Amino acid sequence: MKHDLSQLGWDDTFVSAFRSKSRSDAFPGRVLRADRGVCTVLDETGVSRAALGGGVLLAAAGDPARLPCAGDWVVLRRWPDRRTTVECVLPRRTCLIRRTSDKDSVGQVLAANMDTVAVVEPIHPEPDDSRVERLLALAWESGAQPVLVLTKADTADDPDALAEQMSFLAPRVPVHAISVTEGTGLDPIRELVAPGRTLALLGRSGAGKSTLVNALAGAEVMPIQEIRRADGKGRHTTAYRNLVPVPGGGAVLDTPGIRGVGLLDTAAGLDQAFADIAELASFCRYGDCRHDAEPGCAVRAEVAAGTLSARRLESWRKLQREVAVESSRQAVRLAKAAGRRGRRG
Repeated sequence: MKHDLSQLGWDDTFVSAFRSKSRSDAFPGRVLRADRGVCTVLDETGVSRAALGGGVLLAAAGDPARLPCAGDWVVLRRWPDRRTTVECVLPRRTCLIRRTSDKDSVGQVLAANMDTVAVVEPIHPEPDDSRVERLLALAWESGAQPVLVLTKADTADDPDALAEQMSFLAPRVPVHAISVTEGTGLDPIRELVAPGRTLALLGRSGAGKSTLVNALAGAEVMPIQEIRRADGKGRHTTAYRNLVPVPGGGAVLDTPGIRGVGLLDTAAGLDQAFADIAELASFCRYGDCRHDAEPGCAVRAEVAAGTLSARRLESWRKLQREVAVESSRQAVRLAKAAGRRGRRG
């Protein structure tokens, strides 16, 4: 059976990028799953396992973010002994990346080439506003369109009212309350997995991401586990990033449950996630207003009036500080790397 890669998003942009890397024994494929040193890939002939070629390993030696990840389009090579290798990662159209837990401000790629990032947050026991804001900043920075998906709507008395309330945390972001158990609210999500389009899911463990993947795929393709009723938490169901082609075209990309989300260089993403504060700041008397004690601060005026929550302003400040620190660390790391290259040269 021949697979139509255009149903997974293979278009003229990727065709052009592939052509510049092409050779007689090369062919394109998309990464479904990336493990240590090997990828599960889908090409026109089907699914296979491919080891990482020397060129890919060399490129990733100085930057682990250049390793293949789920969602990547890659150049594959089939050898006479029937081995398949990943020779090159094609340029990513969008990229969901977070900071790793080390002190070097290194990025970890969670997903690539998605059109939409759904921040998945459970309604039960209650949504975490700060986590939603942080994940939305990450989603905006990826270059894809964010949406906010509130799962387990069957546990709320008025899920639509809750969705409207949460929309204040998500300027310019569609908010959908869904229940996979009752099959409600899923149609707008299914539209995001149209032929040629990819939807990535981002959220904590127990948020219902794998359950949603199964609903969109129409089959149990991802394992799910029961969670504790008391706090809505559970063990990580998905331990790896996995791209799942959906019948009829399109794909959904499930990611492991994230306990902590470190932001890297996400200044632009923060401006989008906190567009309400950014807009208010344009009316401050001083262009460099820190919204602290400066006179004529439009942001603090809205807090005093009760139209902007003090919690949201503090959340913005906290994330701004975090991004500034990580940007500084990253600059130091890059400067050290450039110095090492200079000494070797």
